[in-house]
Amino acid sequence: MKLEILLLEGLNELRFGDTPGAVEKIFGEPLEIEHLGDDADEELDTILWNYDQMGLTVFFEGKNNHVLSCFETDNNEVTLFGKKIFGMSEQEITALMKENGLTQIDSEVEEWGEKRVSFDEGLIDFYFQDDALVTVNWGVFVNENGEIEEFEEFDDEE
Repeated sequence: MKLEILLLEGLNELRFGDTPGAVEKIFGEPLEIEHLGDDADEELDTILWNYDQMGLTVFFEGKNNHVLSCFETDNNEVTLFGKKIFGMSEQEITALMKENGLTQIDSEVEEWGEKRVSFDEGLIDFYFQDDALVTVNWGVFVNENGEIEEFEEFDDEE
């Protein structure tokens, strides 16, 4: 199955804000389901559906209404802006993002050792280990009612 990352929108025909039923209709039942943040004090519950055979994790967030909020993949065939990104260097990915108007870059080495390179305007994070892309994560912000929150883009123009 071809996987096309659509920044701030979703993956293929799935859109952020879709129900778990819509995801199951496209990808089938997940191999594994994980629940994070079940504590009653937590503002959001997060449910992860793992599709290991596709190298894909689907995140649902909300408290009263869980909706599709994020994807994470290590699938070597995934494309972004029509290009396969696994196999590209950090510099090549940065150039691809800049070519497509995403210029706000933030990066740091995570405590577990991977380097995270984020493009805030697209709410996407690329994780590198030994200079190779190992995972990519993209999504939107969702509130406790399962509604997508508007993302305030930073304006760095002077």
